[in-house]
Formats: sequence, structure tokens, C-alpha cells
Amino acid sequence: MELLVAENIHKSFSNHKALNGVSISVPESSIFGLLGPNGAGKTTLIRIINQITAADSGNVYLDGEILKPNHIEYIGYLPEERGLYKKMKVGEQAIYLAMLKGLSKKEAKKQLKYWFEKYEIASWWGRKVEELSKGMQQKVQFIVTILHKPKLLIFDEPFSGFDPINTELLKEEILNLRDEGATVIFSTHNMASVEEICDHIALINKSEKILDGKVTEIKDAYKNSTYELEYEANNIKLASFLPPDFSILSEEKTEKGYQARIQLPSDKYTNDLLKLMMQNSHINLFKELIPSMNEIFIRRVTEN
Repeated sequence: MELLVAENIHKSFSNHKALNGVSISVPESSIFGLLGPNGAGKTTLIRIINQITAADSGNVYLDGEILKPNHIEYIGYLPEERGLYKKMKVGEQAIYLAMLKGLSKKEAKKQLKYWFEKYEIASWWGRKVEELSKGMQQKVQFIVTILHKPKLLIFDEPFSGFDPINTELLKEEILNLRDEGATVIFSTHNMASVEEICDHIALINKSEKILDGKVTEIKDAYKNSTYELEYEANNIKLASFLPPDFSILSEEKTEKGYQARIQLPSDKYTNDLLKLMMQNSHINLFKELIPSMNEIFIRRVTEN
């Protein structure tokens, strides 16, 4: 079941078309990657979902209902542009923002204490925001975003300003939130993060959606029967026993033998290659090369 559906969204600013008939369906309890180059329209769509701006046409549905002003209480939004008040003390500001989301002061303080200790920032409770590093400010804003346990969480470049250790901590937390039932829209330029945590993606380029689906299914659709092999042979070149329709993409000698990449023709199978290799060599490694999301991203954007 989809928690959020955006249908045929159009949005223009002056002479610029930001979104041109974009539709997405975000399954419940999943992590949905919203991808695209700078200026593609991702942030505009996020702002429409958050009711910061309105679509020129098209509809957004949350949990089966057309989006209404009161639905904002079911959404947690961490924008790319951070919005903490620099002169305000960290703890006071966190309590204030939590109360805006409907928590009582007592409950907000209790939950914030737990999260501040978990993220090792409890000692900064009484300090001013301007004294915190960018990464620490990011932690505070992340905590406030998830504190009221919304149905839908929207993270726009959430790892910006984080070192590798804290990035992994945040990834783990996002996965935990999904496993506990939250639905996450995750906008990023980091394709490695997409592969690690996203279940589904939509790729927007030049205001239009050009690709969407399950990450596993997209990667499967873009593989091209290319295999990597490590093998031992007595100075035998692949071309001497592989038919000419088998494309030898690379072939080089290593300390332990040879390494090669081979692309199969459309009418051949893995076993055809294995049979030929086993007759002429000893195979140490054999694996299919699946394109990364980064490779697919670049390919589709370039084609588009």
C-alpha cells in the first residue's frame, strides 16, 4: 500500500518549468530515494508535499486522502537548508520545536534527553547553536525531525556536514525508523547511500521523471551480461578459444594468473561461458557485474 502518491504534478516559476507532469508512489514502511541533478525539480516536489508551496495542477494524497493542511502533523521534514536559531540555546530550541509538533514540554524534554545522550551531544544542551559545528547542528535538527514519530519522514541531503562515522550512525537510524513502520523520502546526490538504504527510487531530470521502480529491479534491468573472471591458464589468450561473438572487454595478467571481463552475446548463457573456460583454465572467481546506481544515474541523465 502507498502512503504518499503524487499525481501529474506541474509547477512553474516565472518562465521556468520546475515540474512537468511528475508522478510518484511511495510505498508504506519503505525508503524512497528521490534523485536527480541540481535544478531537476526534487526540492520543488518536496516543498509541494510539505505544503510550503502549491502545485499549479495535479494532486498529492497522504494515506489515501487528498493532502490537507492538518496532514503536516504527520510529516517530519529535514530540509537541506538548516533552520536553527543561532543565538538560542540548543535545549530550549529543541523543546520549542518539539512542542510545535504537538509534544508537551515534559514529554519533549524526556525524549530529547534520550536522543541527546544517544547521539553524544548532551553536554551541548545549554550552549548556543552558533557554538555547534555543522554536523552537531545537523544532529539536533535530525532529532527534532523524528521526535514526534511522524508517518512520513522527508530528508533532503541528510548527510551533509557529517563525517563517515556519523553518516553511518544516521543511516542505521533511518533503517531502524523504516523497520519500525515509518515511511521515508530520501533526497540525495550520494548514489552509494541510495544503494545501501533505498528500497525504491524515482529519478527526475529537467523537470520530468525519467526512471522509477524498485532499486533491485532497476539494477537487474540495466545489467548487460558482463562477467568478471579470475583464472589460471598456461599462457592461453581468451581469443584462442572463445567464439568471436563473446566480447573480451579486458584481459590482463596478474600475480595469480589472469583477470578478464567478458560480455556474452544475447543468444548465449552463463553456462556456455563457464564450459569454455573450464575446458581451458582453472577458475578462481566468476561473478556477474551489476551496474551501480551511480552508473545508471549518469547513463539515464546523459541519454535524457
